[in-house]
Amino acid sequence: MTGRIEWARASCRLLDAIGDEIAATRPFAGLRIGTAIHLEPKTVALLVTLQRGGAELVSTGNLATTQPDAVRYLRDQGVTVIGEPTTDAAVQQGFIREVVATRPDLLLDNGGDLFRAALETPWPGLCGGTEETTSGRAALLPLRDRLRMPLLVINDSPIKQFAENRHAVGQSVLESYLRITNRSTNGKRVTVFGYGACGKGVAACFRNAHALVSVVERDPVLRLEALLDGFAVPDRETALRAADVVITVTGARGVISAADVPLLRDGAILANAGHVPVEIAVPHEPSPAGLCPVRTGDGRRVTLLAGGQMVNLAGPRPLGNSIESMDLGFALQVRCLEAIATGAVGPEQCVVPVPRAIDESVARAFVERSI
Repeated sequence: MTGRIEWARASCRLLDAIGDEIAATRPFAGLRIGTAIHLEPKTVALLVTLQRGGAELVSTGNLATTQPDAVRYLRDQGVTVIGEPTTDAAVQQGFIREVVATRPDLLLDNGGDLFRAALETPWPGLCGGTEETTSGRAALLPLRDRLRMPLLVINDSPIKQFAENRHAVGQSVLESYLRITNRSTNGKRVTVFGYGACGKGVAACFRNAHALVSVVERDPVLRLEALLDGFAVPDRETALRAADVVITVTGARGVISAADVPLLRDGAILANAGHVPVEIAVPHEPSPAGLCPVRTGDGRRVTLLAGGQMVNLAGPRPLGNSIESMDLGFALQVRCLEAIATGAVGPEQCVVPVPRAIDESVARAFVERSI
Protein backbone atom coordinates (compact mmCIF):
# COMPACT_ATOMS: atom_id res chain seq x y z
CA MET A 1 0.00 0.00 0.00
CA THR A 2 2.84 2.41 0.73
CA GLY A 3 3.85 2.05 -2.91
CA ARG A 4 0.31 2.98 -3.96
CA ILE A 5 0.32 6.00 -1.65
CA GLU A 6 3.63 7.24 -3.03
CA TRP A 7 2.37 6.59 -6.58
CA ALA A 8 -0.76 8.66 -5.86
CA ARG A 9 1.22 11.48 -4.31
CA ALA A 10 3.66 11.60 -7.22
CA SER A 11 0.78 11.47 -9.72
CA CYS A 12 -1.13 14.37 -8.13
CA ARG A 13 0.91 16.92 -10.05
CA LEU A 14 -1.42 19.83 -9.40
CA LEU A 15 -1.54 19.19 -5.65
CA ASP A 16 2.24 18.87 -5.61
CA ALA A 17 2.66 22.26 -7.29
CA ILE A 18 0.17 23.88 -4.91
CA GLY A 19 2.01 22.24 -2.02
CA ASP A 20 5.27 23.86 -3.14
CA GLU A 21 3.54 27.23 -3.25
CA ILE A 22 1.76 27.09 0.09
CA ALA A 23 4.81 25.64 1.82
CA ALA A 24 6.22 29.13 1.27
CA THR A 25 3.08 31.22 1.87
CA ARG A 26 1.80 29.12 4.86
CA PRO A 27 -1.90 30.14 4.65
CA PHE A 28 -2.83 27.57 7.31
CA ALA A 29 -0.12 28.38 9.84
CA GLY A 30 -1.52 28.18 13.36
CA LEU A 31 -4.82 26.68 12.15
CA ARG A 32 -6.29 23.28 12.93
CA ILE A 33 -8.27 21.63 10.11
CA GLY A 34 -10.72 18.89 11.02
CA THR A 35 -11.47 16.49 8.19
CA ALA A 36 -13.89 13.63 7.58
CA ILE A 37 -13.21 12.12 4.19
CA HIS A 38 -12.49 8.74 2.63
CA LEU A 39 -8.99 7.82 3.83
CA GLU A 40 -7.21 6.21 0.89
CA PRO A 41 -4.04 7.00 -1.12
CA LYS A 42 -5.36 10.06 -2.97
CA THR A 43 -6.77 11.71 0.15
CA VAL A 44 -3.37 11.19 1.75
CA ALA A 45 -2.00 13.48 -0.97
CA LEU A 46 -4.63 16.10 -0.12
CA LEU A 47 -4.02 16.01 3.63
CA VAL A 48 -0.24 16.13 3.29
CA THR A 49 -0.63 19.16 0.99
CA LEU A 50 -2.68 20.97 3.64
CA GLN A 51 -0.04 20.04 6.18
CA ARG A 52 2.65 21.58 3.96
CA GLY A 53 0.65 24.82 4.12
CA GLY A 54 1.07 24.93 7.88
CA ALA A 55 -2.10 23.15 9.00
CA GLU A 56 -2.44 20.94 12.03
CA LEU A 57 -4.71 18.10 10.92
CA VAL A 58 -7.24 16.09 12.92
CA SER A 59 -8.80 13.55 10.58
CA THR A 60 -11.23 10.67 10.46
CA GLY A 61 -12.55 8.56 7.62
CA ASN A 62 -15.97 7.82 6.20
CA LEU A 63 -18.15 4.80 6.78
CA ALA A 64 -16.70 1.56 5.35
CA THR A 65 -14.03 3.21 3.19
CA THR A 66 -11.12 3.84 5.57
CA GLN A 67 -7.98 2.00 4.44
CA PRO A 68 -5.66 0.97 7.31
CA ASP A 69 -2.44 1.61 5.39
CA ALA A 70 -3.57 5.17 4.67
CA VAL A 71 -4.22 5.66 8.39
CA ARG A 72 -0.77 4.37 9.29
CA TYR A 73 0.92 6.53 6.66
CA LEU A 74 -0.85 9.68 7.84
CA ARG A 75 0.02 9.00 11.47
CA ASP A 76 3.66 8.57 10.44
CA GLN A 77 3.40 12.03 8.83
CA GLY A 78 2.22 13.56 12.10
CA VAL A 79 -1.49 13.71 11.24
CA THR A 80 -3.85 12.95 14.14
CA VAL A 81 -6.17 10.25 12.78
CA ILE A 82 -9.17 9.36 14.92
CA GLY A 83 -10.73 5.93 14.63
CA GLU A 84 -10.24 2.88 12.46
CA PRO A 85 -12.19 1.26 9.62
CA THR A 86 -15.81 0.60 10.57
CA THR A 87 -19.13 -0.25 8.98
CA ASP A 88 -21.04 0.81 12.11
CA ALA A 89 -22.68 4.20 11.60
CA ALA A 90 -22.91 4.89 15.34
CA VAL A 91 -19.20 4.20 15.80
CA GLN A 92 -18.38 6.48 12.88
CA GLN A 93 -20.46 9.26 14.40
CA GLY A 94 -18.41 8.87 17.56
CA PHE A 95 -15.26 9.50 15.53
CA ILE A 96 -16.90 12.60 14.03
CA ARG A 97 -17.67 13.94 17.48
CA GLU A 98 -14.07 13.35 18.56
CA VAL A 99 -12.81 15.44 15.64
CA VAL A 100 -15.25 18.24 16.50
CA ALA A 101 -14.22 18.07 20.17
CA THR A 102 -10.75 19.32 19.16
CA ARG A 103 -12.41 22.61 18.05
CA PRO A 104 -10.86 22.99 14.60
CA ASP A 105 -10.59 26.38 12.90
CA LEU A 106 -11.65 24.92 9.54
CA LEU A 107 -13.64 21.84 8.54
CA LEU A 108 -13.26 19.70 5.43
CA ASP A 109 -16.46 17.66 5.33
CA ASN A 110 -17.70 14.82 3.16
CA GLY A 111 -21.41 14.27 3.74
CA GLY A 112 -22.20 17.09 6.16
CA ASP A 113 -21.47 15.13 9.34
CA LEU A 114 -18.78 17.43 10.73
CA PHE A 115 -20.79 20.62 10.29
CA ARG A 116 -23.93 19.08 11.78
CA ALA A 117 -21.92 17.90 14.78
CA ALA A 118 -20.37 21.37 15.09
CA LEU A 119 -23.85 22.89 15.37
CA GLU A 120 -24.56 20.65 18.35
CA THR A 121 -21.57 22.02 20.29
CA PRO A 122 -20.58 25.33 18.63
CA TRP A 123 -17.37 27.16 19.40
CA PRO A 124 -16.29 30.69 18.44
CA GLY A 125 -13.10 29.78 16.57
CA LEU A 126 -14.72 27.91 13.68
CA CYS A 127 -14.12 30.01 10.56
CA GLY A 128 -15.89 27.84 7.96
CA GLY A 129 -14.85 25.14 5.55
CA THR A 130 -15.78 22.96 2.62
CA GLU A 131 -18.29 20.22 1.83
CA GLU A 132 -17.36 17.68 -0.83
CA THR A 133 -20.66 16.06 -1.79
CA THR A 134 -24.16 16.68 -3.12
CA SER A 135 -25.52 14.64 -0.21
CA GLY A 136 -23.75 16.93 2.23
CA ARG A 137 -24.98 20.06 0.48
CA ALA A 138 -28.57 18.79 0.69
CA ALA A 139 -28.14 18.17 4.42
CA LEU A 140 -26.52 21.54 5.14
CA LEU A 141 -28.58 23.85 2.95
CA PRO A 142 -31.52 23.99 5.43
CA LEU A 143 -29.01 24.89 8.17
CA ARG A 144 -27.57 28.00 6.50
CA ASP A 145 -29.18 30.41 8.97
CA ARG A 146 -27.55 28.54 11.84
CA LEU A 147 -24.17 28.04 10.19
CA ARG A 148 -23.57 31.64 9.07
CA MET A 149 -19.99 31.06 7.96
CA PRO A 150 -18.22 30.59 4.63
CA LEU A 151 -18.95 27.06 3.45
CA LEU A 152 -18.06 26.18 -0.12
CA VAL A 153 -19.52 23.10 -1.83
CA ILE A 154 -16.89 21.39 -3.97
CA ASN A 155 -19.38 19.18 -5.78
CA ASP A 156 -21.15 22.26 -7.18
CA SER A 157 -18.05 23.21 -9.14
CA PRO A 158 -18.42 22.44 -12.86
CA ILE A 159 -14.92 20.95 -12.72
CA LYS A 160 -16.01 18.44 -10.09
CA GLN A 161 -19.19 17.69 -12.01
CA PHE A 162 -17.56 16.77 -15.29
CA ALA A 163 -14.05 15.69 -14.28
CA GLU A 164 -14.91 13.49 -11.34
CA ASN A 165 -18.64 12.82 -11.29
CA ARG A 166 -19.27 12.29 -14.98
CA HIS A 167 -15.97 10.83 -16.11
CA ALA A 168 -14.20 9.30 -13.12
CA VAL A 169 -17.14 7.84 -11.17
CA GLY A 170 -18.30 5.95 -14.24
CA GLN A 171 -14.83 4.52 -14.78
CA SER A 172 -14.33 3.54 -11.15
CA VAL A 173 -17.75 1.91 -10.81
CA LEU A 174 -17.11 -0.13 -13.95
CA GLU A 175 -13.64 -1.08 -12.67
CA SER A 176 -15.08 -2.12 -9.32
CA TYR A 177 -17.80 -4.23 -10.92
CA LEU A 178 -15.17 -6.05 -12.99
CA ARG A 179 -12.78 -6.47 -10.07
CA ILE A 180 -15.33 -7.70 -7.54
CA THR A 181 -17.38 -9.97 -9.81
CA ASN A 182 -14.83 -11.01 -12.48
CA ARG A 183 -17.89 -11.00 -14.78
CA SER A 184 -18.13 -9.51 -18.25
CA THR A 185 -20.30 -6.57 -19.21
CA ASN A 186 -20.79 -7.59 -22.83
CA GLY A 187 -24.49 -7.97 -23.59
CA LYS A 188 -25.46 -7.58 -19.93
CA ARG A 189 -28.65 -5.63 -19.24
CA VAL A 190 -27.55 -2.86 -16.86
CA THR A 191 -30.05 -0.52 -15.24
CA VAL A 192 -28.76 2.73 -13.73
CA PHE A 193 -30.99 4.48 -11.18
CA GLY A 194 -30.33 8.22 -11.39
CA TYR A 195 -29.17 10.40 -14.28
CA GLY A 196 -27.32 13.17 -12.52
CA ALA A 197 -23.66 13.77 -13.32
CA CYS A 198 -22.55 10.50 -11.69
CA GLY A 199 -25.36 8.51 -13.26
CA LYS A 200 -24.49 9.86 -16.69
CA GLY A 201 -20.92 8.65 -16.26
CA VAL A 202 -21.94 5.20 -15.00
CA ALA A 203 -24.41 4.73 -17.86
CA ALA A 204 -21.91 5.86 -20.49
CA CYS A 205 -19.05 3.70 -19.23
CA PHE A 206 -21.14 0.53 -19.10
CA ARG A 207 -22.48 1.24 -22.58
CA ASN A 208 -18.91 1.75 -23.80
CA ALA A 209 -18.15 -1.66 -22.28
CA HIS A 210 -20.82 -3.18 -24.55
CA ALA A 211 -23.60 -3.48 -21.98
CA LEU A 212 -27.26 -2.82 -22.85
CA VAL A 213 -27.98 0.13 -20.57
CA SER A 214 -31.30 1.52 -19.38
CA VAL A 215 -31.90 4.45 -17.05
CA VAL A 216 -34.57 4.91 -14.38
CA GLU A 217 -34.99 8.57 -13.49
CA ARG A 218 -37.86 10.27 -11.64
CA ASP A 219 -37.10 13.75 -12.95
CA PRO A 220 -38.91 13.99 -16.31
CA VAL A 221 -36.35 16.40 -17.76
CA LEU A 222 -33.41 14.15 -16.89
CA ARG A 223 -35.36 11.13 -18.15
CA LEU A 224 -35.79 12.93 -21.47
CA GLU A 225 -32.07 13.71 -21.52
CA ALA A 226 -31.26 10.03 -20.97
CA LEU A 227 -33.57 9.10 -23.85
CA LEU A 228 -31.97 11.64 -26.18
CA ASP A 229 -28.55 10.36 -25.12
CA GLY A 230 -29.60 7.00 -26.53
CA PHE A 231 -30.55 5.06 -23.39
CA ALA A 232 -33.72 3.08 -22.87
CA VAL A 233 -35.91 4.69 -20.20
CA PRO A 234 -38.39 2.00 -19.13
CA ASP A 235 -40.66 2.26 -16.12
CA ARG A 236 -39.17 1.15 -12.82
CA GLU A 237 -40.74 -2.31 -12.58
CA THR A 238 -39.94 -3.24 -16.18
CA ALA A 239 -36.32 -2.18 -15.67
CA LEU A 240 -35.92 -4.24 -12.50
CA ARG A 241 -37.45 -7.36 -14.02
CA ALA A 242 -35.11 -7.23 -17.03
CA ALA A 243 -31.82 -6.21 -15.37
CA ASP A 244 -28.76 -8.40 -14.94
CA VAL A 245 -27.08 -5.55 -13.04
CA VAL A 246 -28.73 -2.71 -11.11
CA ILE A 247 -26.65 0.30 -10.03
CA THR A 248 -28.03 3.07 -7.82
CA VAL A 249 -26.48 6.52 -7.95
CA THR A 250 -29.16 8.90 -6.64
CA GLY A 251 -28.26 9.98 -3.10
CA ALA A 252 -31.77 8.97 -1.99
CA ARG A 253 -32.79 6.49 0.68
CA GLY A 254 -34.38 3.11 -0.07
CA VAL A 255 -34.20 3.29 -3.86
CA ILE A 256 -34.18 -0.52 -3.93
CA SER A 257 -35.97 -2.20 -1.02
CA ALA A 258 -36.89 -5.70 0.11
CA ALA A 259 -40.21 -5.25 -1.70
CA ASP A 260 -38.29 -5.11 -4.98
CA VAL A 261 -36.44 -8.39 -4.50
CA PRO A 262 -39.27 -10.54 -5.98
CA LEU A 263 -38.95 -8.53 -9.20
CA LEU A 264 -35.28 -9.38 -9.71
CA ARG A 265 -34.01 -12.08 -12.03
CA ASP A 266 -32.11 -15.11 -10.84
CA GLY A 267 -28.44 -14.09 -10.88
CA ALA A 268 -29.10 -10.33 -10.65
CA ILE A 269 -26.33 -8.15 -9.20
CA LEU A 270 -27.01 -5.00 -7.17
CA ALA A 271 -24.49 -2.21 -6.55
CA ASN A 272 -24.63 1.25 -5.00
CA ALA A 273 -22.44 4.10 -6.23
CA GLY A 274 -23.99 6.81 -4.06
CA HIS A 275 -22.12 8.41 -1.18
CA VAL A 276 -24.37 7.15 1.63
CA PRO A 277 -25.01 3.39 1.96
CA VAL A 278 -28.79 3.71 2.20
CA GLU A 279 -29.86 3.44 -1.43
CA ILE A 280 -30.16 -0.35 -1.47
CA ALA A 281 -32.00 -1.60 1.62
CA VAL A 282 -32.33 -5.35 1.13
CA PRO A 283 -31.56 -8.17 3.61
CA HIS A 284 -28.21 -9.73 2.79
CA GLU A 285 -25.36 -11.80 4.20
CA PRO A 286 -21.96 -10.15 4.76
CA SER A 287 -19.02 -11.30 2.66
CA PRO A 288 -15.33 -10.29 2.86
CA ALA A 289 -15.14 -10.85 -0.90
CA GLY A 290 -17.75 -8.15 -1.43
CA LEU A 291 -20.21 -10.65 -2.94
CA CYS A 292 -23.08 -10.50 -0.44
CA PRO A 293 -25.95 -12.97 -1.03
CA VAL A 294 -29.40 -11.40 -0.85
CA ARG A 295 -32.11 -13.37 0.95
CA THR A 296 -34.80 -14.04 -1.65
CA GLY A 297 -36.72 -16.83 0.10
CA ASP A 298 -37.25 -18.81 -3.10
CA GLY A 299 -33.78 -19.99 -4.06
CA ARG A 300 -32.94 -17.30 -6.58
CA ARG A 301 -29.33 -16.04 -6.55
CA VAL A 302 -29.21 -12.27 -6.10
CA THR A 303 -25.96 -10.61 -5.02
CA LEU A 304 -25.32 -7.21 -3.44
CA LEU A 305 -21.82 -5.87 -4.05
CA ALA A 306 -19.89 -4.56 -1.01
CA GLY A 307 -22.95 -4.75 1.21
CA GLY A 308 -24.46 -1.66 -0.43
CA GLN A 309 -21.54 0.58 0.49
CA MET A 310 -20.12 2.92 -2.16
CA VAL A 311 -18.94 0.23 -4.53
CA ASN A 312 -15.92 2.05 -5.95
CA LEU A 313 -14.43 2.61 -2.47
CA ALA A 314 -15.55 -0.58 -0.74
CA GLY A 315 -15.10 -4.29 -1.30
CA PRO A 316 -11.72 -5.98 -1.84
CA ARG A 317 -8.78 -3.88 -3.04
CA PRO A 318 -10.76 -0.66 -3.58
CA LEU A 319 -9.19 1.96 -5.84
CA GLY A 320 -11.79 4.73 -6.07
CA ASN A 321 -11.81 7.42 -8.73
CA SER A 322 -8.86 8.14 -10.99
CA ILE A 323 -5.90 10.04 -9.58
CA GLU A 324 -6.20 12.83 -12.16
CA SER A 325 -9.84 13.53 -11.34
CA MET A 326 -9.12 13.61 -7.62
CA ASP A 327 -6.10 15.82 -8.18
CA LEU A 328 -8.46 18.39 -9.71
CA GLY A 329 -11.08 18.05 -6.99
CA PHE A 330 -8.56 18.22 -4.20
CA ALA A 331 -6.89 21.27 -5.75
CA LEU A 332 -10.32 22.92 -5.46
CA GLN A 333 -10.43 21.84 -1.81
CA VAL A 334 -7.08 23.41 -0.98
CA ARG A 335 -7.82 26.65 -2.81
CA CYS A 336 -11.24 26.97 -1.18
CA LEU A 337 -9.85 26.39 2.31
CA GLU A 338 -7.07 28.86 1.54
CA ALA A 339 -9.66 31.47 0.50
CA ILE A 340 -11.55 30.99 3.78
CA ALA A 341 -8.40 31.01 5.90
CA THR A 342 -7.22 34.27 4.34
CA GLY A 343 -10.61 35.98 4.49
CA ALA A 344 -11.11 36.10 0.72
CA VAL A 345 -14.67 34.78 1.15
CA GLY A 346 -17.12 35.82 3.83
CA PRO A 347 -20.04 34.39 5.82
CA GLU A 348 -22.53 35.38 3.12
CA GLN A 349 -20.99 32.60 1.00
CA CYS A 350 -22.55 29.83 3.05
CA VAL A 351 -23.36 26.51 1.34
CA VAL A 352 -22.60 27.97 -2.09
CA PRO A 353 -20.61 26.69 -5.08
CA VAL A 354 -16.87 27.18 -5.49
CA PRO A 355 -16.17 30.79 -6.56
CA ARG A 356 -15.66 31.12 -10.31
CA ALA A 357 -12.18 32.60 -9.87
CA ILE A 358 -11.04 29.44 -8.06
CA ASP A 359 -12.54 27.21 -10.76
CA GLU A 360 -10.71 29.17 -13.42
CA SER A 361 -7.36 29.14 -11.63
CA VAL A 362 -7.48 25.37 -11.04
CA ALA A 363 -8.58 24.66 -14.61
CA ARG A 364 -5.85 26.87 -16.02
CA ALA A 365 -3.15 25.27 -13.87
CA PHE A 366 -4.22 21.73 -14.77
CA VAL A 367 -4.31 22.43 -18.52
CA GLU A 368 -0.89 24.11 -18.42
CA ARG A 369 0.57 20.95 -16.88
CA SER A 370 -1.11 18.75 -19.48
CA ILE A 371 0.02 20.39 -22.73
